[in-house]
Amino acid sequence: MNKRSWAEPYKIKAVEHLRMTTRDERERAIREAGYNTFLLRSDDVYIDLLTDSGTSAMSDRQWAAMMIGDESYAGSRNFYTLEDAVRRHYGYKHLIPTHQGRGAEHLLSQLCISDGDFVPGNMYFTTTRHHQEAAGGAFVDVVIDEAHDPESEHPFKGNVDLDKLQGLIDRVGAERVPYLSLETNVNMAGGQPCSMENIRAVGELCHRHGIPVYLDATRAIENAWFIKLREPGFADRSIASILLEICSHTDGCTMSAKKDSLVNIGGFLAVNDDELAERARNMVVVYEGLHTYGGLAGRDMEAMAIGIAESVQESHIRARVGQVEYLGQNLIDAGVPVVRPIGGHGVFIDAAKFLPHIPRERFPAQSLAAALYVDSGVRSMERGGVSAGRDPETGENIFPPLELVRLTIPRRVYTQAHMDVVSESVISLHEAPEQVTGLRMIHEPKHLRFFQARFEPAPAPVEHGTHPRPHAAIGSA
Repeated sequence: MNKRSWAEPYKIKAVEHLRMTTRDERERAIREAGYNTFLLRSDDVYIDLLTDSGTSAMSDRQWAAMMIGDESYAGSRNFYTLEDAVRRHYGYKHLIPTHQGRGAEHLLSQLCISDGDFVPGNMYFTTTRHHQEAAGGAFVDVVIDEAHDPESEHPFKGNVDLDKLQGLIDRVGAERVPYLSLETNVNMAGGQPCSMENIRAVGELCHRHGIPVYLDATRAIENAWFIKLREPGFADRSIASILLEICSHTDGCTMSAKKDSLVNIGGFLAVNDDELAERARNMVVVYEGLHTYGGLAGRDMEAMAIGIAESVQESHIRARVGQVEYLGQNLIDAGVPVVRPIGGHGVFIDAAKFLPHIPRERFPAQSLAAALYVDSGVRSMERGGVSAGRDPETGENIFPPLELVRLTIPRRVYTQAHMDVVSESVISLHEAPEQVTGLRMIHEPKHLRFFQARFEPAPAPVEHGTHPRPHAAIGSA
């Protein structure tokens, strides 16, 4: 029997009209934005694949729930609804709400990291690493080598390399490792998952040395879906039960609810340790708001609680990841170099291979993102040398092994027809890559430069035909 088509598990109740722009308008817009897609006005964007953070479409139940928001300053009933949802679906004892994920990262880093500490993780994420370094720590990449190879078909490229982790502990001592930062569906690797076997082994190794494991649970539900599909013994398990098992091997998590939890704002820190939770509650009062709202309105917490429940529904996660795979397969069929296997939240184009004539010093991923916008009004983002920043000791640009453009799919927002438009634009550029020229950075912010850096066209490379050697891993031991 032929494979049947699938459709989204929802119907459209409200629409937001999109503005179509001309190529001349887009050329002017990208120039005014300094060739940085983060600096474009959303009104000038046709299909917005910049990020899946806070860009989901909420359900009718979530919108209805916002009408029962309790905006009491202290003890909002919505906090207790959210606390119950987190305990039920993630399993952690204590909840500290924050305005978004990086608020939770800030709390955890400041509470746990001391000057000179080393924080291992399965590939860096920009804001996570920044908070760890700001607290005096040094990030150490302990992801498996396959994560740095865009063509590897390893099913769990987010896995921690246990030998690398043990080597770090042996070298610096367990007392200098405040915790391991474990990311599920590793973003910078292309949305690549960890296996349950690896998560379990990581927990056992760390706990044997007295080292806590804190999960970046931002896309843990997408990771649970890949475990269900790819790991023996999980095919008949529910997504909710797999998520609980992932969390059971860790001591807490930071969470950007703007992704998996299907809300436009919000996050949380969740921990099992009573003493750490008390310190976090005290600290959140200083930086975020009272411990029962953490910078959020009551209505935001109520919508988040419902979003958590909806996010573990198998029909939802099948369609969510399925749309990403649809776009990815379209590009693979056309010969476009992308990170494989296709990840859970976006399709990552290998910009270095897509634009071999542009050296790394001229930021091929940034160049391709700008060119894609001009071609079709599709907004994507760079994940390569610009995002990696500079070596804190030498001040030199870091050129990681992966130089990627991320096409990030918002949840429940676009149709397959939108994905076809994106595919056609990318394929068109791939058929004539020489039309894309490199960029030169002309404004560089001190922190997280990819958000606000500005560029200008730079047709001539620094040294014709040369490419710098990529860093094997940022901060690797």
